[in-house]
Amino acid sequence: MYFPSEVVGALRMFAAFAVLAVPGFIYIFKLKWQEILLLTLSGILSNAIPAFLFALAQTGIDSYVAGILNSTTALFTLILGVAFFKFKARWFNVTGVIVAFIGVFGLLSVAGGQNLTFNFKYGLYVIIATLMYAININIIKKYLTGIPTIPMVSLVFFLPGLVIAGYLFFYTDFLPIMQTTPDAYMGVVYVGILGIVGSAIALLIFYHMVKFVNVLFAASITYLIPIVSIFWGVADGESFNLIYLLWILLIIAGVFLVNPPVKLSAQKKK
Repeated sequence: MYFPSEVVGALRMFAAFAVLAVPGFIYIFKLKWQEILLLTLSGILSNAIPAFLFALAQTGIDSYVAGILNSTTALFTLILGVAFFKFKARWFNVTGVIVAFIGVFGLLSVAGGQNLTFNFKYGLYVIIATLMYAININIIKKYLTGIPTIPMVSLVFFLPGLVIAGYLFFYTDFLPIMQTTPDAYMGVVYVGILGIVGSAIALLIFYHMVKFVNVLFAASITYLIPIVSIFWGVADGESFNLIYLLWILLIIAGVFLVNPPVKLSAQKKK
């Protein structure tokens, strides 16, 4: 590991900001200040703070655990939608929330051979990040769907990226590490790829999708995260016990009930 978690989080954000800095500079003069404020808030909730939270979480828990916990985004999207955005929840949605959270606590009680207290300490960082994702999805759908995708995403990274760039270069150990660790540039490459592909490009696709579908469907992209995270975790040599599947399946089943297929929802309404 080349960098501490705060450098990883800041470098990831800086990479995404750098890729989108030119369109961000252009469009910041073309949108209303209210839209710029909302997009900046969106960037803080969807990327700036979560980038640091995930980097910090993975100093204690395996990557597949972080990925699986990320699937709770759909749960928080429903909860916040009901509480603040006039969503109507049905009994199977509520059941899904309960089932998924049982799975979350079950997984945290055994994952990585650690106890619940240890895993929850680090898993909580991911859960806070997914709560921020859920708030952000609701904000986008309610207030920002009229803004074209490229201006939207470039400004999501622009102002937070400027602040984080200053933090990265002047308030972290990034430059001293680069000067004293000959192969640290490989860490920059890996985190840069994560920022460009996993943040900038992924957000372009995701924000475009959110504008055309309901928020729960958008959040349900997290169905795929447990599968991908388990695959990469095992490929990276992380231990995986079959008992984990019980809790993982509970989480996925809960997320499924929170946002069931359209046909199932339609049948329940009849």
